[in-house]
Amino acid sequence: MATPTLSIPPHAPPEPDRPRRPLQAILYKSTLTLYRIFAIVTLYAVLLGILAYAFVMGFYAVSRSWAAPIILSAYDEKSLDYMQQLVLSRQTIEELHVDILRQQTTLAEMDKYRTSLQALDHQLDTAITRERSHDKQTGPELAQLDTQKQADNQKTQQLLTQIHQMESQVKADLAAGLITKGDASTQLAALNHAETDYTDSRIADVMLSDSVLDRTTIGTKSLEVIEKQAELRNDIAQLDVTLSVAQKQLEEDNRQVDRLRDAINTAKQSPYYLNASGGQRLYFAFVPYDNQINATVGAPIYDCYLNMVLCRKVGTVKQIFAGEQVINHPVFKTQVRGLTILMNLSRPESAKSQTVFLGRKPLWF
Repeated sequence: MATPTLSIPPHAPPEPDRPRRPLQAILYKSTLTLYRIFAIVTLYAVLLGILAYAFVMGFYAVSRSWAAPIILSAYDEKSLDYMQQLVLSRQTIEELHVDILRQQTTLAEMDKYRTSLQALDHQLDTAITRERSHDKQTGPELAQLDTQKQADNQKTQQLLTQIHQMESQVKADLAAGLITKGDASTQLAALNHAETDYTDSRIADVMLSDSVLDRTTIGTKSLEVIEKQAELRNDIAQLDVTLSVAQKQLEEDNRQVDRLRDAINTAKQSPYYLNASGGQRLYFAFVPYDNQINATVGAPIYDCYLNMVLCRKVGTVKQIFAGEQVINHPVFKTQVRGLTILMNLSRPESAKSQTVFLGRKPLWF
């Protein structure tokens, strides 16, 4: 078997070097240099941006003097709601004043009427006591007189029997002609008068018995008077209850007016009230609770370029409000709780800055 042979081709001769153009080499080197410079600048710019961002974050994380200006308008929803509540409160106070005046007038009339009823009750009670005392004294006397009257009537009745006999005798004498008609008429008239007197005496006896009954017992008339007195006292009791309820309502209305006035006085210390009712433009700022130590009346206010350098004094703190406010942090964009201050600015454009600083410059320059 034949062994295969390998054939090795001969080496090709190297190509001769081609000369590069000088302009192309210069452009290549310039482009490469510019790219490196741009990369380095970009890298340092990114590093500087990161450092600046970290510095700003750290600065606002540890700063205890920053405040965020707030622009409030009289046409803001909160301001309008605030003024609406104030108007309603004042209207309620006026309505309560009218109601209080009406209640005071009603109470005065009711008290006057109650006084007259009490005086009438006193007079009625005095009259009842006086009549009972009088009846107690005269009742036994009338009872005794009634007994005597009945005895007198019995005697008179016995005499009437004799009078009837005399009347028959007079008529008999007249018929016999023993007396004249004139004498007979006179005698009969006298006898008739005696009978009439007896009838009157019996009537007086019955009336006397009624008087004795009225004075010695409690009759229907006495019960009617007692009923009237009970009704009178019931009216007085009901009037007392009505007066008590009206008086309590009047006191509650007065307390309600005091509470509303206190609420209005408190509301007048709100920035929304001052902003809506003030004639001039007012400038406010939000101060977080962590920075509250620098928020004092009269403390200087500084506005800075880039929110932290090259600061200048632009005003002072004029007033501090106690009500709590919640806003988003101007840098971290998280919710922050704090209070509101009123600024007295010499440079009103500083109210549009993102932050201002209280008490001192943040970086001492």
